[in-house]
Amino acid sequence: MTDLAPRELRVLVAVGSEGGFSAAAAVLGMTQSAVSHSVRTSEGKLGAVLFDRGRSGATPTEAGVRALGHARRVLRLLEVMAAEVRAGGTGPGSLAGPLRIAAFRSAALHLLPRALERLTARHPEVVPEVRIVREVGRGTAGEVLDGRADIGIATVGTTSPVPSGLVGGVLVEEGYALVHPVGHPAPRTLPLVDWTENCTSYTREWWAAQEWLPAATVEAEDDGAVLSMVSSGFGMAVMPELSLIGAPPSVEITDLGAERPTRSVGYVTTPELARSLAVRALIRELRSRTA
Repeated sequence: MTDLAPRELRVLVAVGSEGGFSAAAAVLGMTQSAVSHSVRTSEGKLGAVLFDRGRSGATPTEAGVRALGHARRVLRLLEVMAAEVRAGGTGPGSLAGPLRIAAFRSAALHLLPRALERLTARHPEVVPEVRIVREVGRGTAGEVLDGRADIGIATVGTTSPVPSGLVGGVLVEEGYALVHPVGHPAPRTLPLVDWTENCTSYTREWWAAQEWLPAATVEAEDDGAVLSMVSSGFGMAVMPELSLIGAPPSVEITDLGAERPTRSVGYVTTPELARSLAVRALIRELRSRTA
């Protein structure tokens, strides 16, 4: 049976976070040789090399990346266990400590604030820690899988399923709309401004079927940059509803009709943290916010 102690897990996480044995030793208050011995012991127990050693430091191997994700999640569960056991009871004081949230930009702007306001009003000892993560590639779900977040606000749904190893649910279904400079006589003739984001296969299929949509002239980092470019008259864009909340008066939003593409936005978390008091409380507030 693999039996890694919390101390060994902390060493692995420190090496992964600091990028080397010496830096991890400084953070942990250990000697470099003790850190190196701990990592070798963990590798022996797991039967895999976790770090590639080199002059520039230590880089996690593929097995190391998986091990670090599990290590962070186990250490976080130990923290949650201690906090909930110490607090006891079911009153406001039973929820305390950090709640780590990963969210993409428009969700952080328009879904989270009211939910967090109500959550912290009911549970003032909870301290939300929100990280804005681009919803590309593994996105916010990857932050949860890697143990860097307790819960992620992610694109989910039947055509964009919750990743294996996580649980989740849909909070809101948002449609896409055409956004263009206000008053333009032929907005569909404008250059297309776009940005990379996770979306459902249905959205991609719809996009590919639209002959009037040209290839993007400019691809921006996020939806805020896209909206700014459209506002300045640079071009048109097809954007989801959350991104268009609070759009400036210099842009016009045109409905794409009944066949418009949609995107499901929801939450993802681990099965273990889904039962924790703070995560359950936030999910309740998010569902109340979007009901």
